[in-house]
Amino acid sequence: MSYLTIALSKGRLTDLTIKMFEKAGLDCTELKGTTRKLILFDEKNKVRFLLAKPSDVPTYVEYGTADIGIVGKDTLMEEGRNLYEVLDLGFAKCRMCVAGPSNLKDVWANVPNKRVCTKYPRIAKDYFEHKRGESVEIIKLNGSVELGPLTGLSDIIVDLVESGRTLVENDLIVYDDVAEISARMIVNRVSMKMRNDKISRIIDSFTKQLKEREEIV
Repeated sequence: MSYLTIALSKGRLTDLTIKMFEKAGLDCTELKGTTRKLILFDEKNKVRFLLAKPSDVPTYVEYGTADIGIVGKDTLMEEGRNLYEVLDLGFAKCRMCVAGPSNLKDVWANVPNKRVCTKYPRIAKDYFEHKRGESVEIIKLNGSVELGPLTGLSDIIVDLVESGRTLVENDLIVYDDVAEISARMIVNRVSMKMRNDKISRIIDSFTKQLKEREEIV
């Protein structure tokens, strides 16, 4: 029997998901260890876990190297892969926002030929083209995009906002919300048909756990 393969983002999302997989009947002992291995196994249930960079998780799932993946909605929006998004897991919540200097609060929309710093060029381009009907110059940064308007590199930014503390401390404010972000479960389209029983059991367990969590809240 071939392994059911689950691609996970290294770090926070994996930590938050482990308990859910365990309640679904999977053995996550290796996942909870301190190994540097990138492929870990639950031999009892014939499941293997791939630990990947978040932006690579949708790629593994789309191409069928992984059957299931757990990844943030921001990554799904930016990657635009052909797969099924089956569950909103409701944790790792934040917002994708347009933000900039507080002194541009009332006039930012009218700034011509805007330059936008972001880690998410696809999301930014889609927002300005389709929601606002305007063309902007997008500058991709990999680090702190807040530096864009602070240094004059850009007028505004498109970035994830959780507490908003970094914005406040740099005299930046949110102008508009682009999307609500949280962790999602994704599934390969072929796997959903060919391995439906095993995948559906995991989805059903996660759905039940999410419902129980809502009832507690």
